[in-house]
Amino acid sequence: MGFKDNALALIARELRSKRRKGVVVTGAMSDPYNPFEQEYRLTRGAMKLIDAHDFGISIATKSDLVTRDIDVITSTKTHSPVLVKMTVTTADDELCRKVEPRAPVASRRFSAIRQLAENGIFTGILLMPVLPFIEDSDDNVVSIIRLASEAGARFIYPAFGVTLRQNQREWYYSKLDEHFPGLRLKYAKQFGNAYECRSPRATELWRVFCAECDRLGILYKMEDIIEAYREPYREPFRGNQLSLS
Repeated sequence: MGFKDNALALIARELRSKRRKGVVVTGAMSDPYNPFEQEYRLTRGAMKLIDAHDFGISIATKSDLVTRDIDVITSTKTHSPVLVKMTVTTADDELCRKVEPRAPVASRRFSAIRQLAENGIFTGILLMPVLPFIEDSDDNVVSIIRLASEAGARFIYPAFGVTLRQNQREWYYSKLDEHFPGLRLKYAKQFGNAYECRSPRATELWRVFCAECDRLGILYKMEDIIEAYREPYREPFRGNQLSLS
């Protein structure tokens, strides 16, 4: 992983060149709060530029480091839409350490969601990927929804399965062998060489997920999420969505 020395200058130039304001999307290809960010603060610098040029921002991350930048996010939301999406796929910290060893555990992510929500920031969860035979239980999904609700999350957007490119498959299977012995064979039998490995419980999980979200008033349809986070800016805000992934 690397970065461009002149990244902030490039972003500033790009923002100045736009004739219309919009929402800048980060985290589509890599986490903006990656291991470099604590030291180099490039994401924070980019967010300050986005704020200064009166753009909105959408952030997708697995890191509670996002709470460091609550001041910038709060400033941005005074003039433009902001949205923070925290990836959470298990409510169990021990399991989280196995499936995402380089990311903060789930409890830290829920704490971050709470801090963001308490500061009036529109925040929710990306419940994806949900690993088949590991995370695709009713108990896990319901636990995530309830913890999200307690933390003040406004939405959860799910995908019940995982995608595996051919060059990812062997690495993923090696981790299955390390942490979940015997599960490789179950994957091979269920999915073969398929790119999209949808949980065999996906339909049932969707019913459970929708019922619990409806009960707790959590949004989960993309159109409803977009409508809700843009609603306060509907009159003054007219713009496009940009990507700085």
